[in-house]
Amino acid sequence: MTIEVEEVSYSSNGKKILKDITWEVSSDDLWLLSGETGSGKTALLSIIIGTLKPDSGKVRLLGDYKYSRVNAGVCFQDDRLFKKMTAAENVAVVTKVSTPAVASEDLIKLMDEDKINIPVSELSPVDRRIVSIVRACFVPSDILILDDPFRGMDDALRRKSFSYIKEVAGHKGIIIAQRTPDGLPPLRTLKLSV
Repeated sequence: MTIEVEEVSYSSNGKKILKDITWEVSSDDLWLLSGETGSGKTALLSIIIGTLKPDSGKVRLLGDYKYSRVNAGVCFQDDRLFKKMTAAENVAVVTKVSTPAVASEDLIKLMDEDKINIPVSELSPVDRRIVSIVRACFVPSDILILDDPFRGMDDALRRKSFSYIKEVAGHKGIIIAQRTPDGLPPLRTLKLSV
């Protein structure tokens, strides 16, 4: 599977955010999408997953692809979690073949066990990011799209979370969007500018 972004441009409130972006992401690719705040990282990811329409250009799916749009596990910039559900329930809800018990096994790899079965509204922002990452990884998908997944994490937790993502992704493509490459190993990078 290959996602081809072809000369994509996008404006918001009369301001040009993206201009003629061309990019290709395939299975097994691991990309960093970087750029300052306002450079269009989230807009480009939204265009790729089909929740935002570009002003011009297109996103094409190449290869033997059975879906009409990108089938992605997404960690959004804002935590789109069910606040009254536990961490384990939030993860398990994205797939029919999982249970909170199975989700707990993965959550324990990144967070304290005593936090897994309390409502996510009671978790810290960093713990909610962990739940969002694990949930994105649980979605049956062809690519992982992670928008600022490591926000607020210290170096040790960021490394641990990055290793977890790589391990569970298998042969899926991965796009990690964050302002700078700080705290990550060297990655192929598409840098957007304001």
